[in-house]
Amino acid sequence: MNREYHRWYSPRLNRDMEALVYGHSGEPIILVPTSKGRFYQAEDFGLIGAIADCIAAGRYVVMCVDSVDEESWYNKDVAPAVRVARHAQWEDYLVHEAVPLVRGRAAGGRLTLAGCSLGGFHTYNVGLRHPDVFQRLISMGGKFETEDFLDGHHDEQVYFHTAPQWLTGLNDPGRLSALRRVEMTLAVGEHDFCRSSNENLSKVLWQKDIRNDLSIWDGGTHDWPVWRQMIRQYLPA
Repeated sequence: MNREYHRWYSPRLNRDMEALVYGHSGEPIILVPTSKGRFYQAEDFGLIGAIADCIAAGRYVVMCVDSVDEESWYNKDVAPAVRVARHAQWEDYLVHEAVPLVRGRAAGGRLTLAGCSLGGFHTYNVGLRHPDVFQRLISMGGKFETEDFLDGHHDEQVYFHTAPQWLTGLNDPGRLSALRRVEMTLAVGEHDFCRSSNENLSKVLWQKDIRNDLSIWDGGTHDWPVWRQMIRQYLPA
């Protein structure tokens, strides 16, 4: 299986960013790490191994990116508004730097954004805001509210980076039409503490006639063994 290490200076984040790219051909996928995770996390915890045969066969090109969670959502040393602003810079990096890189390495086709836990949050937080960029979203054990990160702070920036909030107020026909073309999976374990968040987001999406697949895994918890099974199912050979 082809494996490439990439490092470059991101002008949007004013720092170096690192990534791993797996595969030589196929549909492009960006995989986002869990809370405070690094670009090598998916390999270390077996997500890449779970679909290694698909990657080697030319089915997918998978890019594992870095997060800046410790500088954004988890950074209690700065004001909540600064945390959200830092996340917005990371979103710009993902869309304008990571996406062109993986698109350039892949053979074309739909672009998937995926992640587990906080990576699932990022998947829908970013993916729903850019339905022109991402054609498929896969969250595994994600949680989509932002209140726990922001010490009660709320403003317009928070609103537009909290999917269950801005979706409820969305009435633009063009935006809704674009979102209805995106393939959406919300996978969560039966005993995962994030289950209710997935059920809520799925309900909000359906209220806007946005099709989504809410899949509750029997006996599943919030842990890597479940996510390894999920990624194998949702990224089949």
